[in-house]
Amino acid sequence: MRTSKIALSLACIGMLVSCGGGSDAPPPIAGGGGGGGGNASACSISERLAFTDAVFDEWYLFPNLLDTSLNRNNFNDVQDYIDALVRPAREQSRDRFFSYITSIEEENAFFNSGSSAGFGFRLIYDTTNRRVFIIETYDDTPALAGNIERGTEIVGVGTTAGNVVTTNSLLAQGGPQAFINALGASDPGVTRVLDVIDQDGVRRDVTLTKAEFSLDPVPRYGAQIINDGGKQVGYVRLTSFINPAIGDLQDAFADFRAAGVTEYVIDLRYNGGGGINVLEAFADLLGRGNEGQIFETIAFRPSKANLNETYRFQTDARSVAPTKIAFITTSGSASASEALVNGMVPYLGTDMAMVGQDTFGKPVGQSAFDLAECDDRLRVVTLQLENANGNGDYYTGLADTVPVTCRANDDIFNDFGDPNEQMLATALDFLAGRSCTAIAGGPAGVQSVGRDLLAPERPTSVIEHEMPGVY
Repeated sequence: MRTSKIALSLACIGMLVSCGGGSDAPPPIAGGGGGGGGNASACSISERLAFTDAVFDEWYLFPNLLDTSLNRNNFNDVQDYIDALVRPAREQSRDRFFSYITSIEEENAFFNSGSSAGFGFRLIYDTTNRRVFIIETYDDTPALAGNIERGTEIVGVGTTAGNVVTTNSLLAQGGPQAFINALGASDPGVTRVLDVIDQDGVRRDVTLTKAEFSLDPVPRYGAQIINDGGKQVGYVRLTSFINPAIGDLQDAFADFRAAGVTEYVIDLRYNGGGGINVLEAFADLLGRGNEGQIFETIAFRPSKANLNETYRFQTDARSVAPTKIAFITTSGSASASEALVNGMVPYLGTDMAMVGQDTFGKPVGQSAFDLAECDDRLRVVTLQLENANGNGDYYTGLADTVPVTCRANDDIFNDFGDPNEQMLATALDFLAGRSCTAIAGGPAGVQSVGRDLLAPERPTSVIEHEMPGVY
């Protein structure tokens, strides 16, 4: 059993989890190098950079991969300084923009309720043919109200119907960032006219206005029992490891257990991770029969080894004992998503498979360090995760370490939970004992049909860090 000592984070590009405090934890630091209270100097760039230096010097997981030759006086932006500081680690794929600065207020709102502002959809782009598609639309959002669903193509964007610029032109002129810029700021009230083609081929203009919305981590299609030739299969689609997911998952698995379900498909495509507390709660739901066994070990740098912790399965009346699991993943599945898959390998072996694409490759997590006067939260890579077999070195994805993998494309023209959708169909094939083609190992990247999440190379907002491709 583990009582978390530190505010930890697991995400593709970062996400908050508040796991409590303790005498061994780094405190929420205010005032940087000596400011505090209402001292305005604590928000000067020099104070903020001094705070950043102090945190990385004491806590960074790879202290030998920091560029300590930098002169802080040459920087006037904290994120620019962080990117330069961790460049050696990034060049070794150890910190691919995982360390960053964000807003305390924004991040807390997102992690606690999924709060964000936007249209409420997730985008993917065709890297060869310069096309943009919607791959997911969230509940109670402007996009869903506009009857925009998975598989819809956006062929143009404008501020009015009279100045719509084609998607092809935007991507040709400035790549993904040009299209992202055309969507406007992530502020309530921002309006855009989208020229779209629905799945039925109907082309129309739709006017959408960005609004505040809360993400449902287990959405409307996210928990169901699929009848696969007379066999009951539990299907769960998890979009993010944020706190509300715990109750949703517990309710879903209570229903699965009551129905006698023993085989599962867990859909983690595009899921960039989230809270370590949510990860462990999910593991507990899958851990019946493994009580007291190691799910994961969390290791800090040698100078912080007193914080190393081991989490062991803890179960309750809602937990199940899976006989087989198929995990659906894509190159956007990272961190907590990968840790869940990795953590189950020692217990299921060839009775589990990773279906779809290789994962992102992020076996590390972040801790939060707050400079409260400035609303600054540093997300710093401080820890590495390992499963019970000691595997925690999957920086290029999990495909080479999971015993069974099955390759499948993301069929964006069928909905999540539809047995005809290619990834789910392949997962059901595995559960039924039918053969499949293995995922090629090596660096995770664009899938074979040439699509990738539409996300900025350098995220700046909370939603960009925590759920790439969501607008």
